[in-house]
Amino acid sequence: MPKIIENIREKLLTEAKRQVIENGYSAMTIRSVATACGVGTGTVYNYFPSKDMLVANFMLEDWMECIQEINKGMTEAKDAKAALLYMYEELITYKEKYTNLFSDENAEASYTASSMQRHHLLREQLAEPIKTWTRKQTKTEPDFLAEFIAENMLTWTMSGKEFENIAEILLQLL
Repeated sequence: MPKIIENIREKLLTEAKRQVIENGYSAMTIRSVATACGVGTGTVYNYFPSKDMLVANFMLEDWMECIQEINKGMTEAKDAKAALLYMYEELITYKEKYTNLFSDENAEASYTASSMQRHHLLREQLAEPIKTWTRKQTKTEPDFLAEFIAENMLTWTMSGKEFENIAEILLQLL
């Protein structure tokens, strides 16, 4: 009779994330995740067709939590600067969590093909809470301005720019 493991998908994701964060993308393998979870490699493939899909799933879960926090913080913010600061801090937290992954050349090579599509989706998700601010504070088309701000927040945050430098420019647009 096959062994039944409860919450196996979550255990696989948790273990894969732990290995990536502690040891980097290259060190985490389907086999190492399977072994740590006490299952065969075929079991991992039943849930995730590839290593990249395994990584994408746990990163997506964390990204969606990040977006929820950004939406909450921007809703509660008293002004545009506070809203942008909240977004900046959440993006920095996400970036720092995956520093090993973002700096791994093998991971970068693996994700290059789909990075533009993913980047576009991230920008759209970040633009949504910004649209609320742009509709209230400017006559510029809110969709374009929100996407412009989201693109800059995403790019500048991931490249390590300080909040004050980012905010100084973006607040002039609002």
